Amino acid sequence: MSAHGGATIPRGAKRFIAAILFFVVLALLQEYNSKVGKALPNDLLTRDEVRLTSDPKLVGNVYQVVRVVDGDTLSVRFEGKEEKVRLIGINTPETVDPRRPVECFGKEASNHMKELADAKSVFIETDTTQGERDKFGRLLAYVYLEDGQMLNRKMIAEGYAYEYTYLRPYKYQEDFKKAQNLARATKAGLWADNACGLKNIQK
Repeated sequence: MSAHGGATIPRGAKRFIAAILFFVVLALLQEYNSKVGKALPNDLLTRDEVRLTSDPKLVGNVYQVVRVVDGDTLSVRFEGKEEKVRLIGINTPETVDPRRPVECFGKEASNHMKELADAKSVFIETDTTQGERDKFGRLLAYVYLEDGQMLNRKMIAEGYAYEYTYLRPYKYQEDFKKAQNLARATKAGLWADNACGLKNIQK
């Protein structure tokens, strides 16, 4: 008996209870991690990972999207002026080229990009393998939303863009190709039977 008249729990029993509690907590953590791992897409990054860019002047900077040009091009407020940003590694059907008619699924891709990025704050990552700008003077970049999702990959994975390699491989080429394979296999967006299909998409 204890000094207060209650029953004393033997030391061995305490260790047994502690061990049981430890394994219960461990099992719960494993189940939680498993569910989170399935729920979160692979393109969700931590804030620190988002800020690891290849151009030091862009590290940690947040830019405002002024407008969405189309499914693969944005205009952002960059160093006090409006700058067009062409997303690396993707292409979407044409909607704004005066030399071409609006291509199949182009409006859907453009509207989806507007839903994701219009007036949003974004992070920008450049890629030394692609150069700083394209032949039209647009900044070449990977663009991340504040929650860490990369717009380039997200547009491909959801079937609103297709993987596009221009001259040289880029940093996330393998990942983007996997995202396209998944979108194509699941018939997402432009890969759907009643949509355009690859034969109607012009690069």
